[in-house]
This record gives sequence, C-alpha cells and structure tokens, in this order.
Amino acid sequence: MSPRVPALGSLAVQSPSQSSQLVHVSPATCHNLSLFKELLKEYRKVDDAVTTRINRTTAQFRDRDRLGASGKGSVQEQACAYLWKELVANWKRRAEIIDYCVKVVDEAQVGQSDHRAGTDVGTRPSSSSLSLGGTDEAKYRQVHNELAIEKIIRRRSIDAFVSRCRYFEPPQSDADGQRWWKEAHERR
Repeated sequence: MSPRVPALGSLAVQSPSQSSQLVHVSPATCHNLSLFKELLKEYRKVDDAVTTRINRTTAQFRDRDRLGASGKGSVQEQACAYLWKELVANWKRRAEIIDYCVKVVDEAQVGQSDHRAGTDVGTRPSSSSLSLGGTDEAKYRQVHNELAIEKIIRRRSIDAFVSRCRYFEPPQSDADGQRWWKEAHERR
C-alpha cells in the first residue's frame, strides 16, 4: 500500500516576499533529491526570518492598535500568538512532506530489496537483503536525515522566537506546538 499523498495547496510554499504557489508532492518529488531539498528550502524561509517576521508582525499589530482595531492582549502578545500559529502551521506542513517522503523511500527500499532477494512482495525481506545501491542508499539517508534537520531548525526558530516573545506560552489546545515547544526547551 503506498503512502497517502499529502493534500498541499497554495500554502505549501511561502516566504515573506514571494507570492504562494501550488505544489504537488508525489513520489517523484521524493526521489528527486534536488527538488525535495529545494521544496524544503522554500518552506524553511519562514524559519530563517523569524526575527524579521516578529518585527513585521509587531508593527502590523501596533498599526491595528493605533486604528482602534486591536484584539485581546497587548500588541506584543497578539504578534507573538499570530507568529506562533504561522510557525506551527508551517512546521506541520513540512513534517507532512518529510514523513510522506520517508514512507516513499522506505517503500522503495523494501520493494528493491524484495526484487533483489527474489521474495514475494508480502514477505518481509531479511536484513541482509536490505542493502541498497550507492545512490539509493544516499537518497534513503538524506531523506531520513531531514527528520533530524527539522528538529534542529525548529529548536533554532523557537530560540529566536523566545528571545523576542519571552513570556509566550503555546496554547494548551495546540498539541503539536506544545510538543515542539517542550522538545526545544528540554535541550536547554
């Protein structure tokens, strides 16, 4: 059974200065390492500019406050909550793509191992038959390495976020945000 193709729309690729574009992730995207890495690079632009985004968002909420259209809490609290939602949504979309591609390369690995070992598709291959060719093995490692890279990027973004939003706490209703927040703070 192949992994479910993530439903990714116009929010798939975003950065502060560019308009969004529609991106379709398929197994071919996962197997093309340069395309896969380029897609993640575009997604990571939001994380790369956390401090700038906090400044811009705070300025926007300050302008709203001046116009009398302020919301609940201080301008800084509103800006931090807004940016946190944006970061978590972006992390979720990236995690969905990475998890999908990990499943795709894992299935390809098992399929190639089955073919090389001459086993039936329904039979689990032995560990000795799981060896891959050089490029397939490199692809497998690189796609799997993105999971660790993602943790590092999230932690770095949270550190930058906390430097400007010292008193922020993620909402209890946001399970993923809470989990990522705790992971980042456990390593301090």
